[in-house]
Amino acid sequence: MLTELDDLDARTGSTTSLVRTIVGLYLRELGGWISSAHLIALMDALGTTPQVTRTAISRLKKKGILEQQARADVLGLQLTPTGERILARGDRRIFEPRAMDPADPWCLLSYSIPEAERERRHQLRKYLQGIGGGLMAPGLWIFPDYLRAEVWEILRVLGLEDHATVIVSNLLEFTGTAQASAVAWWDLDALSALHHGFLDQNKAVAGAGQASAAESFALYVRAIDSWRTIPYLDPGLPENYLPGDWPGHQSAEVFLCIQASHSSAARSHVDALTALA
Repeated sequence: MLTELDDLDARTGSTTSLVRTIVGLYLRELGGWISSAHLIALMDALGTTPQVTRTAISRLKKKGILEQQARADVLGLQLTPTGERILARGDRRIFEPRAMDPADPWCLLSYSIPEAERERRHQLRKYLQGIGGGLMAPGLWIFPDYLRAEVWEILRVLGLEDHATVIVSNLLEFTGTAQASAVAWWDLDALSALHHGFLDQNKAVAGAGQASAAESFALYVRAIDSWRTIPYLDPGLPENYLPGDWPGHQSAEVFLCIQASHSSAARSHVDALTALA
């Protein structure tokens, strides 16, 4: 039941995460199917052995993202309907970094779940945090309103709609400052560390000169893989809620620069490789 929500648990930089990133970037543009040999060859450009890649593919099959399918006697992998939904949700987050304006509305979620349903309560907390929710108090969460549809999706998948109330408000009032409230509701230190980690890994990539198509492919896939969890965990808070040296703005700029510099050449590498008989 929860497969549709469990799309970010592979450790960034792991073989499973890199395969999932390649699937997300290219499989739909290839018609939703790729031969096993071609996927293994793409991972070879990232320095991964066929045996390790096959293990990662097996994990994605178990998660319901890929399924085995042969075409014209060629063994290959087909994207599942669940995989399609997961990737569509990821597209909205990964490739369109969002940030609130101070006047934008907030979404508040209040819920009360019986002790007999504590496992679902634990799952709800996990998924709300996983989309960038801030914990204001037990059973009370806060999000930018543009995440409201994702909040409702989590409630629907967990079957908890009847236990929850969603409130939309343009005004928050508190006794302290906006920045102090943000520190209390979100782990800004952890989010800042994610951005700094991305910058440390990818600033040189953004400033790189000409590269071959294969090199651009490897640089681009690794950059996307190191970025793709950040837009989920960072909700995009307004400027007045963030410290002045917040690294999120720079990391978004670096991501967009890498995309502009390497995405086209990376796609050329994929097209050339998958066109081979």
